[in-house]
Amino acid sequence: MTVKLKGTAVRLSASDIVFYRVLDAFLVFVLLIVIIPLWSTITLSFRPNDFIGTNLEGMFLAPWKWSTAAYKALLGNNGFINAFANSLKIFVMGVATALFLTVPLAYVLSVKTLPGRRFLNIFVLLPYLFNVGMIPAYLVVTKLGLTNHLAAIFLPGAISTYNCLIMRGFFEGIPEELKESARMDGAAEWLVLLRIILPVSKPILMTIGLYYGVSFWNDFFHAMLYLNNNSLQPLPILLRNILMASGMNEFVEANAFGNASVQAIKAASVFMSAIPMIIAYPFIQKFFTKGTLMGSVKG
Repeated sequence: MTVKLKGTAVRLSASDIVFYRVLDAFLVFVLLIVIIPLWSTITLSFRPNDFIGTNLEGMFLAPWKWSTAAYKALLGNNGFINAFANSLKIFVMGVATALFLTVPLAYVLSVKTLPGRRFLNIFVLLPYLFNVGMIPAYLVVTKLGLTNHLAAIFLPGAISTYNCLIMRGFFEGIPEELKESARMDGAAEWLVLLRIILPVSKPILMTIGLYYGVSFWNDFFHAMLYLNNNSLQPLPILLRNILMASGMNEFVEANAFGNASVQAIKAASVFMSAIPMIIAYPFIQKFFTKGTLMGSVKG
């Protein structure tokens, strides 16, 4: 068997063919594990309230029999719209703040001529190895007056040691000649960062931005701790409330969201909460592998 790799014909041995066939079967198996629950959630969200049948039958329900009542109920509910907007604010402000703080720190740690660089790297690594615990973190956040502010969700975790080290490795991989040429022209370090480093660092910026974005979008625990105002609750808290309320009294939740069934509302909530990440990932995916690999070479 012969295949073409970058225009070059390569002949595969029998063992290679068996390996690739097993790999293909494994990837198909993994794909099914991912797709089946996703498809089940999507079809459940479109399932009409008067549907009678098993879950398996519901997964293969004809599209012209689907109902959009769950989505209309969610989009028509002010609580859901407000929670979605809060999550979007946390996502945007969190990613912007995290990159604004992580980029200069990672760049400073990547400068090999920096005095005390070894000590600073150890100092940054210590919080990653030893967690201070929930109670000290809670006391710090409350003393800073961040309770009932959206900043309480993203500001304490604005700098991730793991993300910082990956970005530092990427910066270390940039040729020193680029930096030295700018320094010889009299550019300050902040100009080197802005005009030399950042323009060639798009892969790592998008990758780390995705890491931070997913973390802030799905953050449930910090929102439960620091946000007591219902008008500030993000989407994960609302989904938790829907699940808990429907578990105790399905009729209460059904009346709150209209004529759609509770199960359809829960499925629609889960699917709609994943839509921003589904939309964002295809645009970032081309930078993802490059940014992660280059950032881990010298990390």
